[in-house]
Amino acid sequence: MNFRQISEQSFMIYFKSEISEDVFENVNFVVDYLRSKNHPYIQEVVPSYRAILVYFDGIRITFETLIEELKLNQLDYNHEHNAQGQRRIINLPVLYGGKWGPDIDVVAAHNQLSIEQVIQYHTEAFYLVYMIGFMPGFPFLGGLNKKLHTPRKEEPRIKIKAGSVGIANNQTGLYPSDSPGGWQIIGRTPIDVFNPHRDPKILYKPGDKIKFYSINEEKFLHVQKYVQKNQLDYDEWVMIEDVD
Repeated sequence: MNFRQISEQSFMIYFKSEISEDVFENVNFVVDYLRSKNHPYIQEVVPSYRAILVYFDGIRITFETLIEELKLNQLDYNHEHNAQGQRRIINLPVLYGGKWGPDIDVVAAHNQLSIEQVIQYHTEAFYLVYMIGFMPGFPFLGGLNKKLHTPRKEEPRIKIKAGSVGIANNQTGLYPSDSPGGWQIIGRTPIDVFNPHRDPKILYKPGDKIKFYSINEEKFLHVQKYVQKNQLDYDEWVMIEDVD
């Protein structure tokens, strides 16, 4: 863990230079530690894949004094209890291919796979939610099989439909709302993963894992109808599981 002052009112905490679940656990352990201190001069703590940005009141305290008061140099963050707490698996139905996933052929051809193999590899994995950003409810996921890695589109689409599931380089993710974007779209979920009028507004949070499962068009339209009526049984279709 290394520290670097970015400005008079912010500093970065850096971890190992890789995107991995172990690094994610360490980042979140330190984030929880910082927030639990309730230090009067810390204004905001912002985590990412392998670093933490900390904003502080640079008028009332210096970077060096803050590091000393927080005892960050003495913090043992890299040990077993980083895996503490309960994890959830969010199972999301996806209709792959066709007009719902117009780029699945691109992913298949790029990786010399059949469409059936793309679906198989994509639905086999459990994807860790590293963080949520870009737009409300957009999950940055880790765990995509190397056999599915595919570059972004050279020319982004003006509009990608909400629920679209895509691949960009070594990542997969889904669009919670209509948006421009350059990801290779391989399918779509009928689930409204982000709904500002629902509690919770977002169905997952950092630390959860998402697992996609394949459905046919009949089931897609059935779920979509009930989502639009605000009558969906999420327990049946999303199947949120608590795991240790």
